[in-house]
Amino acid sequence: MKKILFFLLACIAFGSCKNETKNNPSLSVSESTVIANSHAKGFSITHYDNYKVLTINNPWPNSTQNYTYALVSKEMAPKITLNKEEFDGIVTIPIEKVVVTSTTHIPSLELLNVEETLVGFPGTNYISSEKTRARISNGEVRELGKNEGINTEVLLDTKPELVVGFGIDGNNKTFETIKKAGIPVIYNGDWIEESPLAKAEWIKFFGVLYDKENEANTVFNTIEKDYLEAKKIASEVKTQPSVLSGAMHKDVWYLPNGTSPEAQLLKDANVNYLWSETTGSGSLALSFESVFEKAKTADLWLSPSYYSSLEALEKANSHYTKFDAFKNKKVYSFAKTTGDTGGVIYYELGTTRPDLVLKDLIKICHPEFLQDYTPHFFKVLE
Repeated sequence: MKKILFFLLACIAFGSCKNETKNNPSLSVSESTVIANSHAKGFSITHYDNYKVLTINNPWPNSTQNYTYALVSKEMAPKITLNKEEFDGIVTIPIEKVVVTSTTHIPSLELLNVEETLVGFPGTNYISSEKTRARISNGEVRELGKNEGINTEVLLDTKPELVVGFGIDGNNKTFETIKKAGIPVIYNGDWIEESPLAKAEWIKFFGVLYDKENEANTVFNTIEKDYLEAKKIASEVKTQPSVLSGAMHKDVWYLPNGTSPEAQLLKDANVNYLWSETTGSGSLALSFESVFEKAKTADLWLSPSYYSSLEALEKANSHYTKFDAFKNKKVYSFAKTTGDTGGVIYYELGTTRPDLVLKDLIKICHPEFLQDYTPHFFKVLE
């Protein structure tokens, strides 16, 4: 799923019909404080006197629906009464048992030191983190099947207080079943944010659920600082290598459009991405001929789908060998960097740590810089 999303995907909308006052004076704006995000548009956090409200804005592409959740501390839960009709869920925090559904959620749990709360995951083999893999091996994290068809019987047996989901649309019968069982489901939309730092800022989403907002802010501020420092280093380069990205899927070559987070990383690495001027949502879908005409002499070829060797690329399509980057062995991929059970580390950690992704790109594209840095995700194909 993550592999497909990488190619096919590409303010803060405050409030919704459910967090308007609706005869509930406790929701008066004068008694609230909105916590502003620096980059992320997909969620907002509002502090009230006795509770907090987490609003999820447009959690999948073209969504027009917002969701609001009241977050109440364990100390305050017995003391206040909230109108359940005002919210899509009422959650007691900090969370003690959680199910998450995307590998991109795992790093946030670990960076906040709450990974021990994870009790289930669909497709545990995709998880790469050594720390969480150890918990899986010890039976502390249950296998829940596939994301498209979560084993609800096993999930309910783990008794989570919350399920953090993601979806490409709002039609998920499994999540509806979970909600009917009294377990809140909150959609995490980190993957549809428009910039790398916006995606990374979703650690604050987990921060408020675990009553660790200060810790989440500290982690994010460090990531942002490191990212901007790397970007500044890249701005000093004298030459820009030309870059091709993506690969063929059947008869179509998918690659990032110029306004995507992937293209933003290439821009911040100060390279000449050959499709940087394109716009739109989702990935570009081009013919081999149009890509070859433009990128035949490209200096570098980055992220050629899931292929992990030049031989695999050639077997998939002999025409790949005609590119100069292939001939010169200047093809780099994150597909070779995996966990013990084959999960691609980039798909897990790259969203939360764009600073590492950017440093990887700078090291590859401008090897004269960051001389003491070893790429975390990308390796040259051999």
